[in-house]
Amino acid sequence: MQTNEALHHHHNDDDKLFKQSCSINVLLSNTDNMAPPPPATASAADDAHGHVGHVALNRIPHGAPVHRRLDNPTLTATMPPMVVPMSLYAENRQKLCARLKKKLASTTFKRAIVLMEGGKEEYRYESDAEKIFRQESSFAYLFGVKEPGFYGTIDVESGKTTLYTPRLPVEYAVWMGKIQPPSHFKALYEVDEVMFVDELAKHLVGGKEGEAGDEVARPDLLLLNQGLNTDSGNMAKPAFVEGVTPSPPTAKEGGKKGGSVECDYEMLYPELVECRVFKSEAELQVMQYVNDISSDAHLAVMGQVKVGMTEYQLESLFLHHGYFFGGCRHVAYTSICGCGPNAATLHYGHAGAPNDRLIREGDMLLLDMGAEYKCYTSDITCSFPATGRFSADQRMIFECVQAMQFAVLDALKPGVAWVDMHALAYRVGLEKLVEGGLLKGGVEEMMKENLMSFFMPHGLGHFMGLDVHDVGGFPPSLGLKRDERKGFKNLRTGRRMEVGMVITVEPGVYFIDLLMDELVGDERVNKFVNVEMLESRFRGFGGVRLEDDVVIVEGGVRNMTRAPRTVEDVEAVMAGKITTKEELFKK
Repeated sequence: MQTNEALHHHHNDDDKLFKQSCSINVLLSNTDNMAPPPPATASAADDAHGHVGHVALNRIPHGAPVHRRLDNPTLTATMPPMVVPMSLYAENRQKLCARLKKKLASTTFKRAIVLMEGGKEEYRYESDAEKIFRQESSFAYLFGVKEPGFYGTIDVESGKTTLYTPRLPVEYAVWMGKIQPPSHFKALYEVDEVMFVDELAKHLVGGKEGEAGDEVARPDLLLLNQGLNTDSGNMAKPAFVEGVTPSPPTAKEGGKKGGSVECDYEMLYPELVECRVFKSEAELQVMQYVNDISSDAHLAVMGQVKVGMTEYQLESLFLHHGYFFGGCRHVAYTSICGCGPNAATLHYGHAGAPNDRLIREGDMLLLDMGAEYKCYTSDITCSFPATGRFSADQRMIFECVQAMQFAVLDALKPGVAWVDMHALAYRVGLEKLVEGGLLKGGVEEMMKENLMSFFMPHGLGHFMGLDVHDVGGFPPSLGLKRDERKGFKNLRTGRRMEVGMVITVEPGVYFIDLLMDELVGDERVNKFVNVEMLESRFRGFGGVRLEDDVVIVEGGVRNMTRAPRTVEDVEAVMAGKITTKEELFKK
């Protein structure tokens, strides 16, 4: 219990922090007066796509430097944001059809059609306040459509692609803008045909079965996207078209009723998932772009952090940077801005803990934030001291995590098992904590006791793409078994690495009270711990995580992230000596 005098001092400290925060707010508000970048000149190509001044993806070298800083908005190499060409989505469809043809080769079906349903507009509960729409990921993968309410079909044999747009009421033009005709979407999305959603059923089943030369000859098989996302545990929902597909099952019926065309609910999902696991070069260019935006945004935030700011101000700076300089309206996930003890909460930043703590002297900060562009995601974590200078303890933990990450990046290549990379991170972490004096004893014995799981309870990383925790980690076809050991059981994939996969490498060391209590109270493992050092110097420390996004390539990895990963770089960024990511050490 605090004495009155202690409480008085505590309140005085809070008053000082509040005054510091107010002065910082005034300083940051000056960014409102920043001059916007000069307007771009429209071109015929821009007009065709309804955009002005965008830079085509094929004009941007892969991994080209992108400078975007809050203090100098004109310092930019690729702004305005890139246009993602529709050829990216056409290539995705071709890849899917090639896989499906192999599956269908042993069947008697003559005409199979992929039927996909896009995302729907959503509202806040029973109100009419619309949520900002974000397309369903697999629909985005195949068509690149940004609007809600669409359907899409792909003829597996010919590749013919048809989109179906909602028929909007006349009043839409008053409130939401011009109602575009099907011809607009045909040109915009570069597909073979566009019709209205209310024409879909007739288009699919209105022809005579097997009639030669009939463009609306009905298919003899519809492939619907239903399956278990092994990462989230949620099911992908198949498209439903009244009079064409079976009605969704109810709890009482327990099955699917009706439907006028044979429907397959098992073939499409696993093939589509495998397509999404392996990124095309065009996809990687988009992911590099959004990584550049996020890397620059992290750098900009670090350059403005001051004691007395609030965690949500750091989130705000990141959101502003990604949108203002990169055109990233969405982020890939809720931003995690954990300062001090909050850095030990792995998914901090949720509604119950909304990034609202004041930053104090001596805090270690953990910022896990990633922008999203055209539904493609990034996921980057930086850790650094609030003061800009590491204490001895902060340096020890940071360099421990750095060594863990660097060891994995050096070892990661095609053919290695992800579970082995997780074990490598654990081993290196134990070695460094022994060096620092927090642990004692033999590392081999600690590995047998799985000691590092107390300090890093999460998995080493996850696939990434159109979802930040992307699909394909445990495909049933591979028969992978989850490792049930602590820490290992939270791995989001058990696969061996292959060229074209994108995965995060995000080791960490955390001092989570619940796990520290278990560690100290467990006679089997507490013999390895310098308990006095743990209790006196690291309780309330929080944690450190370093997270990069990498592509598996021949012989190793290509790191798409450029963020401060050494003590020297962190301190130089926060002192204003490094202002662009190209100046950072690159692992």
